[in-house]
Amino acid sequence: MTPRYQKILFVVLFVASVTMTAVLVRLRERAHDRLLAGAMEAGTTAPAVAPLEQVTLMVADDATSTLAPETIALPLPEEPQARARAVLNRLLSQYSGAQSLHPLPTMAEPVESVFLMPVPQANGDARRAVATGDSGRAGAAGGAILSVPKNADRIAIVNLADQFAASHPSGLETETLTVLSICATLHANLPEVTEVRFLVGGQERATLHGHADLTQTYLTAASAAASGAQP
Repeated sequence: MTPRYQKILFVVLFVASVTMTAVLVRLRERAHDRLLAGAMEAGTTAPAVAPLEQVTLMVADDATSTLAPETIALPLPEEPQARARAVLNRLLSQYSGAQSLHPLPTMAEPVESVFLMPVPQANGDARRAVATGDSGRAGAAGGAILSVPKNADRIAIVNLADQFAASHPSGLETETLTVLSICATLHANLPEVTEVRFLVGGQERATLHGHADLTQTYLTAASAAASGAQP
């Protein structure tokens, strides 16, 4: 004959088992309901997309060695440095098309980053530091550049991808047109950008691909004028 305490233990275990089963079933139903609700919301809510804006690309023409403005609509982020990078990547991707007047190899992200900084008004060491993107050394070299009006002129540090420079057609004219096209496009869309410096893969580099000088600071207005463009 089964002892009484074993009967009681069996009943307790049975009740606990039934209770746990009911709880697990209920939890599974709630999780399923949440998944369905999330799927319905995702299916009915449109993803956030940046609004289209009119931008001006200063497009190079190898035949005439000039730049010509071309207006397009482009979704742009709000942050100025991200906007500049998006515009320049769109410009350089334009040159990979079959009908390009300034043919360049196809590359998804030829511009890795763009930094916008106040044009330094302090001593020469500070100016060189900002021109090469060394903000720490710039601050140490000349404190005068730290208090700059909000609408002051800016210098753009354009960091090109190593692969873009390596695959760019070699030649003084074609390299120079690419550089001038970038400078003029920045000035057309961000008028506060008056100067441009170039890096390749985050480092200073003497030339783009053997010819166009990347050690100098380019004046954006002069770059457009030098190529015969009318921004």
